[in-house]
Amino acid sequence: MKKTVFCIVAAVIACAATLSGVGCGEKSSPEMISVYAPDGAPALALANVIKEQGDNGNFSFHIVDSKIIAQQVSGTHPASDVCILPVNVAAKVLGDGQTYQMLGTVTNGNMYFLSKGTETVLTLENLKTALMGKTVGVVQLTNVPGLTLQSVLRANHADYQILTNSTAAAVDKINLKPIQDPAAEVVPVGDCDYFLCPEPLASAKVAATEEKPVSLKMSGSLQELYGGQDGYPQAVVVVKKSVIENGKQNVKQLMQAFAESSEFLDKTPPEEVLSLLADKYTAGMTPSLNAKNLTAEVIKNCSVKFTSSADCKDRTLEFLSRLHEIDGNVVSTVADEFFYLG
Repeated sequence: MKKTVFCIVAAVIACAATLSGVGCGEKSSPEMISVYAPDGAPALALANVIKEQGDNGNFSFHIVDSKIIAQQVSGTHPASDVCILPVNVAAKVLGDGQTYQMLGTVTNGNMYFLSKGTETVLTLENLKTALMGKTVGVVQLTNVPGLTLQSVLRANHADYQILTNSTAAAVDKINLKPIQDPAAEVVPVGDCDYFLCPEPLASAKVAATEEKPVSLKMSGSLQELYGGQDGYPQAVVVVKKSVIENGKQNVKQLMQAFAESSEFLDKTPPEEVLSLLADKYTAGMTPSLNAKNLTAEVIKNCSVKFTSSADCKDRTLEFLSRLHEIDGNVVSTVADEFFYLG
C-alpha cells in the first residue's frame, strides 16, 4: 500500500515539476524528485523514506558531505527538491521562504558529554558546580552545538570563556576549548576534563578507552540540558515551494514517511539501516556511519524524530533567537513564509 502511495506521489510531483520548469540542469531527468541529506545523523532520517520508496524510480537519494549541503539548495536551479540540512543553514540560506519551505524538524540533537573516569551525569542542577574551573573540549564550538551549549550556560547564569592561544583557563569560569580534530583530540589525556561531541563519535570513544587506565565515560546529554526529552531543533527537512504548490496532498504523504522514521529506526537492525543508505553516498566518500560504530544505542542517541512545522514553529523560532543572541553571523531570523503549515 505504502509503495503504491509513493509511486503516486512521485508521479504527480514529477509531472508538476516538469510543467513548472523545476528540475532543469543538475538532475539526470526532469521526472526525478531529488532528495539530499548530509552525512551523519541526519542521513538516518532518510532510511524509512528510502524503504517506503521501494523499487519505484522516481526518487533519487543523495547523501553528501555536510560541508556542501547548502550548495544543494542554492543557485538559480537548486539540485535538491527535498533536502535535510542543519536548522541554522536552512534559516540563513532559505529563511525568506521564497523558494523552499520547512516541513518540520527531523533530528533533535546528537551531542553528548564525555568525562575522564567519572560517571557523574551533568544536569541543570549540578551544571555550574560540576563544570566550574574545568575545561570542556567542544566539537563545533562556533557552530550550532557550541552555540547551543553557550545558550544553556547563559540560561543557567554560568560564567564561561572561550579559550584561545593567549587565554589561560580560569578557576572561576567554565572554560570552553575548540576541538579541531575530534578523532585525535577527544582522548583521556591532555588538559580537557570534559568533551562535548556527536554520535557516533561519542560512543566510539567510550568503547575505545574502556580498558585504558583512564577511560572516557558518558556524562550527560546537551539535548537534555536544552530541552529535556524534546532536545533542540538540529536538522530540518525543506521542500521546494513549486513541489508543494503542485501537490499538497502528496506532500502530506511524504511528511508521513518522515513521521514514521523514529518507529522504523527503533525496530530495525543497524545493518539493515546501513544497507538502505549504502548506495546513496557520493561516489568515493567514506560514510561516517558504518558497521563498527552504528549500534541500536547510537541510533537512539541520534534523536531522529519528525515534528511538523505546524507543531515546532514557535520552538524553532525561540531556538534560532537564542543562538542569534550569541552569534548573529551563524544564525539568521526567518520569515513566517518559511514554515509550511499545511
